[in-house]
Amino acid sequence: MSKKVEVLGVEFDHTTKTETIQMLTKRLKARKKTFVVTANPEIVMYAQRDPEYKKIVQSADYIIPDGIGIIMGAKMLNNPLPERIPGFELMKDLLDVADREQLKVFFLGAKEQVLHKAINNIQQDYPGIHIAGYHHGFFKGNDPDIAKMVQAANPDMVFVALGFPRQEQWISQNSHLFSKGLFMGVGGSFDVLSGKVKRAPAIWRKLNMEWLYRLIKQPHRWKRMAFLPLFMLKVLRTK
Repeated sequence: MSKKVEVLGVEFDHTTKTETIQMLTKRLKARKKTFVVTANPEIVMYAQRDPEYKKIVQSADYIIPDGIGIIMGAKMLNNPLPERIPGFELMKDLLDVADREQLKVFFLGAKEQVLHKAINNIQQDYPGIHIAGYHHGFFKGNDPDIAKMVQAANPDMVFVALGFPRQEQWISQNSHLFSKGLFMGVGGSFDVLSGKVKRAPAIWRKLNMEWLYRLIKQPHRWKRMAFLPLFMLKVLRTK
């Protein structure tokens, strides 16, 4: 069990990306059911306002620091985390594991056209993966037919791209149907896998400025980015 670092009531795992992949691979091989949350400042702030959602996040087996704001916040609280672990990169590493181990993967979320393009690209880039199934994210509430479809596919991994809080809620509501499998909310990752959205160039990512690149490319995201200074202010007050 890794050390925990609390940031505004959410307990993050004190781990590197390499260590995380090793732990998750071990659990996959042991067929242990695993719930992973990649949390950024926006998710932490939402969890503060919504006790039920916070309970869901805290129920995860691993809470990973996705966002430079989390790293900065932990450092300000004198309890630093080793590194930022972007959710998209963690998902790509898990796809590498699935490719190598020939695992079954289910993809849930995004628009139908985007999802189909993402699946085509995954089949080309990861030929060892068994596509257990996929379904777009435009369904109402917690449709039991969707959950039954995923269950029938008997996947080793399930990537849920419904955006927070819905993706974590879906995993929490339906995890009792499964005896194994890694479940992880991946936000807009299918848009990137499909080629619809481009990631920031490597130099921006290395400088931890990916958030700024995305804001420049997608100005409509400014409301989401406004959470960062509010988050940092809350951390300062906590300190």
